[in-house]
Amino acid sequence: MDDRQQHWESVYSGKAADQVSWFQPHAASSLRLIADSANASAYIIDVGGGASVLVDELLNAGYRNLTVLDLAESALAASRKRLGARAQSVRWIAGDVTQVELPTAHYDVWHDRAVFHFLTDPADRARYVAHVLKSVKPGGRVIVAAFGQGGPLQCSGLDVVRYAPDTLHAEFGAPFRLLGHETEVHHTPTGKEQEFVYCYCVRT
Repeated sequence: MDDRQQHWESVYSGKAADQVSWFQPHAASSLRLIADSANASAYIIDVGGGASVLVDELLNAGYRNLTVLDLAESALAASRKRLGARAQSVRWIAGDVTQVELPTAHYDVWHDRAVFHFLTDPADRARYVAHVLKSVKPGGRVIVAAFGQGGPLQCSGLDVVRYAPDTLHAEFGAPFRLLGHETEVHHTPTGKEQEFVYCYCVRT
């Protein structure tokens, strides 16, 4: 287990899934953006989905080709336990998004809320974007939410990178055409406010 994985396993072993700062009882923005991008037969990957309830809400909406990727096996286990028998219809991948092997031109939607801003090393960001470019179908949608310029400088004891919409999209470059962006103020379980920027684009 490398240092990055060990850190996130410690986070989820030390707090309940609904007490981590990024927890949402309802993933409203993500669900809406995905619903606007793809129908129920679409192949969707939720990167850093861990213990998020987004997978529950996608299943409730009738989506049936879902993959959840997270570095922390304990986070994935929390979701599987919560879903019960329905977890069998989801593909679960425990791995580092900058290193994991994903199928080529497979996904119609790539969704990431609150992973990309933890990639402070430009080389890690480049590897991340390379995985998106490889695994998302041409014409597929990419939805990434990261801390905005008014967001925190650190999260879970780690430094983060804050983005304006143009700088977030610039990390992905010409193969991804920006369709739009929006800002969301997230309220943490302890009552703090965090600014997120959502960018959504199409893989050209």
